[in-house]
Amino acid sequence: MTTRLDITVRAATGVGRTKLAAYDHALLNAGVGNFNLIKLSSVIPPHSTVRVLEDGAREVLAGGHGDKLYCVESAVFAEHSGETVWAGLGWTRDDTTGGLFVEHHGGSEESLLEQITLSLHDMDENRGGGYGPVESATASAHCIDRPVCALVVAAYAVEDWSPKEQHRA
Repeated sequence: MTTRLDITVRAATGVGRTKLAAYDHALLNAGVGNFNLIKLSSVIPPHSTVRVLEDGAREVLAGGHGDKLYCVESAVFAEHSGETVWAGLGWTRDDTTGGLFVEHHGGSEESLLEQITLSLHDMDENRGGGYGPVESATASAHCIDRPVCALVVAAYAVEDWSPKEQHRA
């Protein structure tokens, strides 16, 4: 029996007196702020599900403070009054062969979605095609007087720091 990996996609924004504080606030709003992020490139394992959490559904992942979170993320910042930024993840997948994520950011939703679509179409074509339709999740943030962060994160799995069996070379 194959275990299905449940990947949750979460979009959030944050604000702070620094870009780092705005990023931390966005992570907390996405329900992943107390994990150490281990960023993955772009590959979705076979038999995985990708589930987008709806706006306002800030489902906090199970795990302890400081645990490892394997994820793909797109984060972008605005520091100047009146500036709006967009972050997004796009994906394409097939239930049995797996799929691909891409992360982009930009100054408009239209530009962002175009980059996501173009990247995934090329990546799919380079692999022989057949993954499926392009899906996406986006977040935008508008700077008024303090730095802001727009964030979209695909959370794969949480792992604690328990010692694993060590292998000798």
